[in-house]
Amino acid sequence: MSHPVLDRPFAAVLFDMDGTLVDSTAAIARSWTTWALEHDVTAEQLAGAAGHGRPAPEIVADLVGGEGLAAAAARITELEIADVDDVVQLPGVADLLAGLPAGSWAIVTSCSAPLADARRHAAGLPDPEVLVTFDDVENGKPAPDCFLLGAARMGLDPADCLVVEDAPAGLSAARAAGCATLAVRTTHPTGPLDADLVVPLLSAVRITAGPDGLRVRRAGEPGPATDL
Repeated sequence: MSHPVLDRPFAAVLFDMDGTLVDSTAAIARSWTTWALEHDVTAEQLAGAAGHGRPAPEIVADLVGGEGLAAAAARITELEIADVDDVVQLPGVADLLAGLPAGSWAIVTSCSAPLADARRHAAGLPDPEVLVTFDDVENGKPAPDCFLLGAARMGLDPADCLVVEDAPAGLSAARAAGCATLAVRTTHPTGPLDADLVVPLLSAVRITAGPDGLRVRRAGEPGPATDL
């Protein structure tokens, strides 16, 4: 039986950003803690509403209503953009991206455009030719809008794209869009992740370009990939 990721070529790879390409965990925690204290939101309330991979405006809407919603959403964006000092690339990311041909990958993130730019630049990520942010779609993850738009901007069928994600919300969005899925265990080190392939980090795989497209292989293995 063929493997849905390891035994086929892809036209492009659509990467989530936070938790997939960059480690922004500490910055996110600091920003949201400050925001919660300012808005009288308890740790329990924040934990119940927050979900990794969900857009910040949707989390804020679950916690703050009425006339204060717009200001509260703007404040978390302000805090997160200002706190990027320790945002870094995750292991394996630099080598993986360096080996991908131009125009063969995109970033699809739940961040706003300004926050995505701040974290990409802080981590030293190369500029993707296609960047999709929460500002570009009507519905954030787990809705499929972002990955459908990412594939469309690349002129591709979503079924020909591989999505790389770390969060259940993002994996649900990718599946709903019709993409194959590769999950990294950066933010969910244990427990099930509903993906076609699950690896500890992107350093566990490499993606090579060939005449038929992009293929996922085991790191350090020159031949065709086998199950990890």
